[in-house]
Amino acid sequence: MTANRTIVEIHILQTMPPSNLNRDDTGSPKKAVYGGVTRARVSSQAWKRPTRLKFRELVDPNQLGIRTKRVVEVLTDRILRLDPAIDPETAQKAAQSVLQDAGGIKLAKPRSVKKTDDADDNVNEPDQSTYLLFLGSHQYDDLAAIGKEAIASGGIKDFLKNKDVKKRVKGILQNDRAIDVALFGRMVADDTDLNVDAAAQVAHAISVQRVDFDSDYFTAVDDVKQDSDEEGDAGAAMIGDVEFNSATFYRYANVDVDRLLDTLGDANATVQAVTAFIDAFSTTVPNGKINTFAHNTLPDLVVVNLRDTQAVNLAGAFERPIAGDVVANATKALVEREQEIDASYGTTPVHTWVIRVGKDTEAADQLAARQPLRDVLTELGDAIASRLVQE
Repeated sequence: MTANRTIVEIHILQTMPPSNLNRDDTGSPKKAVYGGVTRARVSSQAWKRPTRLKFRELVDPNQLGIRTKRVVEVLTDRILRLDPAIDPETAQKAAQSVLQDAGGIKLAKPRSVKKTDDADDNVNEPDQSTYLLFLGSHQYDDLAAIGKEAIASGGIKDFLKNKDVKKRVKGILQNDRAIDVALFGRMVADDTDLNVDAAAQVAHAISVQRVDFDSDYFTAVDDVKQDSDEEGDAGAAMIGDVEFNSATFYRYANVDVDRLLDTLGDANATVQAVTAFIDAFSTTVPNGKINTFAHNTLPDLVVVNLRDTQAVNLAGAFERPIAGDVVANATKALVEREQEIDASYGTTPVHTWVIRVGKDTEAADQLAARQPLRDVLTELGDAIASRLVQE
């Protein structure tokens, strides 16, 4: 096994009160069968979304990406920021041509626009990409500069169909330096040259114990109707129900630091990206039904490993559902699994950090001494920076 990689992984035990974090198409909390019993489940997408949103507080927004179909609208705005004197309709035409004629991105009228016999009715409604496109803020700025050049040339389409200009646009689209794009990747089925391999892997969170699902029956009272004296006019104006569960979840993610560095091309940005990811992933929760359940918890236990071999998901610790004192027994199972895997496969981490709460997680002290999150992030950043310098 080659021991020259740099992989950061995070293992979390987090208890959730009654909640509905992540619903399926029927409105029920998602679930999975693992170890022969039903578990609560939260999809990786559901936890990546709040993680990405948290980045806006931790990282300069100019270093992040924008995921949208409204690419023409965003690029038009960037062109107008460069030169407010440009006519908005001209800026929109340039933005569309940059993306479609030079960049090869498929655009179409949004579904909300009704086709009419008069084409002028829709002239001010910008086209949208036919799929969600994840581009960095700096990319939009660079594309806007080319759009401004095209306008100044006096012939937008002719300018953007030039072979050298198209090459410049393609280069901008391919060379992404947005932190969240590098972490979570990008797939463009129509142009594989624009694909970015994700540096981060996020597992579906599953409960460590068997979980039963329940339903909350509720009513809503009409404030005016309840004061009515009319017979038969009393009672609820609305009735309904919402499903929920409560569970202690095992959450897991990892970041291939070497791949992230290859994409970002900057060691400092790589360190910042990893520490921001660990921070955001540790401290956010999906907001499904959050106003109903207020499930704003923080993890009971966070274990961060820096490995030089390979990433190791420790979900096997919970193949046998945890019973009794769930957090305490789950912590013991996680620690035992880590130690046995490392002893059997030679995957002992280069360094381990532990953030924990309460006596139930004391078993994790066998892995490393407890530290505050801020100290862990600082030490992790220094450790990564040191390894990248060595490489």
